[in-house]
Amino acid sequence: MLKGSMPALVTPFKNGEVDYDTLKSLVEWHIGEGSHGLVPVGTTGESPTLTHEEHEEVVETVVRAVAGRVPVIAGAGSNNTLEAIRFMQHAHAVGADAALVVTPYYNKPTQRGLIAHFTALHDCCELPIVIYNIPGRSAVDMSPDTMGELAKLPRIIGVKDATGDLDRVCRQRMTCGKDFIQISGEDATAHGFNAQGGKGCISVTANVAPKLCSQMQEATLMGDYGTALDIQDRLMPLHKAIFTEPGLVGAKYAMSQLGLCSEEVRSPLVGLTDETRAKVNDALRFAGLMN
Repeated sequence: MLKGSMPALVTPFKNGEVDYDTLKSLVEWHIGEGSHGLVPVGTTGESPTLTHEEHEEVVETVVRAVAGRVPVIAGAGSNNTLEAIRFMQHAHAVGADAALVVTPYYNKPTQRGLIAHFTALHDCCELPIVIYNIPGRSAVDMSPDTMGELAKLPRIIGVKDATGDLDRVCRQRMTCGKDFIQISGEDATAHGFNAQGGKGCISVTANVAPKLCSQMQEATLMGDYGTALDIQDRLMPLHKAIFTEPGLVGAKYAMSQLGLCSEEVRSPLVGLTDETRAKVNDALRFAGLMN
């Protein structure tokens, strides 16, 4: 079962190109630090500015580097159903364990359109699907009732919920059932999400602090919410600082400070302001990750 802390992996760059050697090093580091799964080419992996070929090569590189040690949930979303089918079938062919599929952005489908889109992806191959519901980015919100209809399909197994609405967890338990895997997509509320019935977090901050994020998740899954809250208190300034500007930019800068990868991002994203860099540095020190 998918559970625990699963970093939404950044895609490292070097001189404008994907840095596959560093990507493989990050996989090893994350597994060593206790991450419970890895999620390549989501939004944090800069999927909007990767070519289709880069997208697919990143997924294959991560799957091969992981070599079955933890689950790989491959980003396979698109607002074009045929394009998403391509990503689904490729991820299945190279051995990913599941696909993360965002609700189609920009073209704003109806709830019936969402059912048609996800049903087509479900039927295109045997890969399990985790729905990614993030209305703040996609401009469409999948309702708990719609999710409940999709949960009847055998390979639609869960949701990454980035609504920030903890009430959703209980409502989705009602419509989707207790076995439907609910995973937080928002670091700052991940502690409370699990208290409501969630099983983990696909995390941006876990790119920077995988051990702490893993320990926090493990504590909640054992019911030790006091220990988990102590860890979350250490992490909260980092959650806030990383998301002062787009989260992946903050994560890459923090990682560069720890010697993990370059802070390079692709346009239209740009590097952090000096003020935000200072916030991230302060948060790294507060979390005990940097002197």
